[in-house]
Amino acid sequence: MGPRLRSFPWRQTRDPWVILVAEVLLQQTQAQRVADRFDEILELFGTPEAVVALGQAGVVERWSGFGYNSRAVRLFRCAQTVVAVHGGVVPHRRDDLLALPGIGPYTAAAIRAFAFEEDVAVYDTNVARVIARAALGAPVTAGAGWATAQQMVPNERGWHYNQAVLDFGATICTARRPACERCPVSRRCAYARAGFSGDDPARTTAGAARRQETFRGSRREARGAIVEVLRQGPRTRQELQEATGMHAHFDAALDGLIADGLVTSSTERLALSN
Repeated sequence: MGPRLRSFPWRQTRDPWVILVAEVLLQQTQAQRVADRFDEILELFGTPEAVVALGQAGVVERWSGFGYNSRAVRLFRCAQTVVAVHGGVVPHRRDDLLALPGIGPYTAAAIRAFAFEEDVAVYDTNVARVIARAALGAPVTAGAGWATAQQMVPNERGWHYNQAVLDFGATICTARRPACERCPVSRRCAYARAGFSGDDPARTTAGAARRQETFRGSRREARGAIVEVLRQGPRTRQELQEATGMHAHFDAALDGLIADGLVTSSTERLALSN
């Protein structure tokens, strides 16, 4: 899948906790942004004990710049469970990983493949596109996509193979403008062999065709603005709204943050939850 893997710091370790933290960040943050701050990330969140010691509010405060602050809460709760239930050691069994707060099938597979070097498929939006276009030439359901991806993992090569497919989907077989002219598997690509006839199979493939709401003026923007202000200290509801400058979605965003456990309200003041 290309001559060389992209160089990222989390690819230089097999520490399962470090890989877990990286995967949580990479879910909704650009890889280069995570890479640029990785030394800082390790200083803050390098062990589950360090995350627990920061407290939930402390983790959220230090999450600034990564967006989707609910991930900070999930990381904190995950660290609590790793420390309390597993003695500070990230488990390697799939069921134990899925039992950790905020860990879904993709992250569990990534930890198994990249930390423990198991021959399991890592299936995200990039891999789903590759499966739909190159392997099958047709849209695929999530279940069938996972199964196909697993069949393609070579024995004792899971770590390198999964990294290569992820890179291939991120840099060659991209969502909007795939670089078919320099694709190393173009002669074997099912979609190419069919003459690229019909709709792009990735567009209706589960996990590959996701449209995100416009950020500007969205509830997501309001949530981020509220958390950013509360990182500076508690506020009354009126102070918070004035400081954020948000009016559309403010009430719904704040109620959602409270329901998600990110924000608490006491004595008429709002603050990040401890």
